[in-house]
Amino acid sequence: MQNHCAVPNCASGKSGPQPLFRFPQDPERSKKWVEKCQRPELIDKSPDQLYRYYRVCGKHFETASVDSDAQSTVLKDDAVPTVFDVTGQPQNGQVKRSKETTKENETSSKGRKKIKKTVKEDVKTLPQEEEDKEYLKSLFEVVVLLGEQNIPLTGPGDNKQDSLVSSNFQSLLEYRMNCGDEALKKRYDMNQVCCSSAQLNQLIEVCERYIRSKLLEEVKQNGCFSLLTDDLVKISGEWYLPVFLRYVDQSNYQQERFVGFLSFEGDGADFAEKMLSEMTEKWGLDMEQCRGQAHSCSGTHFSKMKTFAAKLMERYPMAVLMLRSTHALNLSLANGMALSGVQLVLSTFKKIESFFSQSPLLQLELEHAISIFYADREEKAKELKEICGTSWTRRQDAFEVAVEILEALLLCVDSVHDNEDMRWNDQVTHTALEISKALADFEFVMALVVLKNALTLTQAFGKNLQGTGADAHFAAASSKAVLHSLKEVSDNIDVYHEFWNDEAVNLAAAMEIPVKIPRSFLRKYQSECRAIRPEIHYKDHLSVPVVQHIINEVNELFCEDHLKALRCLSLLPAVIEPHKSTEPEEESVQVFKNDIPNAGTLSAELHCWWVKWSKRGKGESLPSSLHETLQLADVKFFPNMLAVLRRIGILPTLALEDSCDVAYKRFQMYMENTPDKFKSKSLALLNMNADVGYDLDSMVELYMKTYPDREDVS
Repeated sequence: MQNHCAVPNCASGKSGPQPLFRFPQDPERSKKWVEKCQRPELIDKSPDQLYRYYRVCGKHFETASVDSDAQSTVLKDDAVPTVFDVTGQPQNGQVKRSKETTKENETSSKGRKKIKKTVKEDVKTLPQEEEDKEYLKSLFEVVVLLGEQNIPLTGPGDNKQDSLVSSNFQSLLEYRMNCGDEALKKRYDMNQVCCSSAQLNQLIEVCERYIRSKLLEEVKQNGCFSLLTDDLVKISGEWYLPVFLRYVDQSNYQQERFVGFLSFEGDGADFAEKMLSEMTEKWGLDMEQCRGQAHSCSGTHFSKMKTFAAKLMERYPMAVLMLRSTHALNLSLANGMALSGVQLVLSTFKKIESFFSQSPLLQLELEHAISIFYADREEKAKELKEICGTSWTRRQDAFEVAVEILEALLLCVDSVHDNEDMRWNDQVTHTALEISKALADFEFVMALVVLKNALTLTQAFGKNLQGTGADAHFAAASSKAVLHSLKEVSDNIDVYHEFWNDEAVNLAAAMEIPVKIPRSFLRKYQSECRAIRPEIHYKDHLSVPVVQHIINEVNELFCEDHLKALRCLSLLPAVIEPHKSTEPEEESVQVFKNDIPNAGTLSAELHCWWVKWSKRGKGESLPSSLHETLQLADVKFFPNMLAVLRRIGILPTLALEDSCDVAYKRFQMYMENTPDKFKSKSLALLNMNADVGYDLDSMVELYMKTYPDREDVS
């Protein structure tokens, strides 16, 4: 859209509501307009160029020259601009003097000769700098527009280093020039290109830095935060770690923000050091304020993330390792197991989810197979069909569901692969074959059965953690019982494994799957494993390490400080009400002693808080969640309680309210809906934080500071 009036020193196109009129195409009238505007650089322009690229705003025309109605404003055929400010450019070299020329003006004019050179220099340099800024603002405006809408800046022909031919970015620049963007037009006339590939990369980089600085400033203003990472993603052929921050804002709303990607390079201590250095030195994140950390990573990269988590806690002891609420506990526990059978199950789960999301017809095929295997149990069949209509591979009971539908699942994918009625394309049948091969592998069946049985003990615990505040408080109280049950299984693993092995063998027999040791293991240890029976192999290489890993992870994820923080959920009115006889434990609240404003009044304030909610009459509604409690008007009269509730709000373990859980959903949408060749770690940050207030002038200043030489701009 045209936003510029061709008359020098006229700002109405930027700040006023004046209409803008094209230069006339008639040569004589066009020449008159140029003379009136007093723009020497327009003299050599053709009427067609003037018509396409330049405008004059309505305030330079007499009222009689304009026809207006409710729907439009148009110029009369013979209209010529004649109205100009005295401070504007002269008309035909003549300007009327102001009637109020004072003696002081005359005196000051004598001194003008002395600074004539300085003034001339200013006149030369200032307009050039302003032109550069206007030019950069136009570029940034286009980058932000495309990035916010997740429209690729580059197109299929953008493999060239020195051009952006046929790209969306270039097309928008051309559109702006055609609408009269003088800064872009002038740059194009000078260089025959508005923006090179190298400069575009600089613009994108500056956008990323600007947005992150805004986000981190917001986090800094609100104090403590938690650091969260997600599964690795591949962008432009390299692996990156997505990073999120969770905090509570000034309005006491829980917030989670995506703050960028970190390169997943290096090993061991070097990797951990590099990650911390990137966040603290390059990003400027104050890790002294970090009160929790949670990571989601598959078994192949699990050890690297454990090293990073340990290094972070070593340097910042308050950054307690926790669970991330967006991932079910059982799946998080399984993801960390670097066991071939477990990773086979998890990778097959991902293929299954992707496969059945392609078409409702595939879902109907699975439901038909379930009906066959549960013909005499209609209620169970109905329940399983409903479950399979959701993202069941991400549920707490995913392994249990998989065992129940395994035979139907194999029948379904085999039917699709056979493709007797030619309903499916080659890609679908090929994927069906891959899934079928995995399901028909005894290592898969055995690993699935072991995971189902071992993780049954943590299933209810994990579900409560993702539930309400009262549920999470109950989970904290039951953690010792969960660990006791796991220890009992570990101590009697021979007995438990025998039951698990029998279940897997029977299931395999029903599916006509031969019981055998994994082929990869046989190849590796051929001389040593000829006499080893499958049940012994799977006990030593599956059941024992699975149970031990679960125990170790639960112990580490739910250390005493983490459990104390979760027990502070006893401050929620919905938890106090059913436990009126028991005041909240001050010992648990002490975990936040460094963050409460007045430790001396903590005991008295804690008692008053308990009295306030435990003495409510019957039928009175109580805040049922942390979110509602933080929004209470009178919570400000309990400064220590407010501080503790705000600290609980940043725990990665607790599920966010739907209205607050936006960042992760945006991240998932970006990764799922953006083709791999168009994914950008910088533009992803822009897209996922489209609600951040952008200041183009600040972006320009940052760019000019970052790239002071700016060959493309000067």
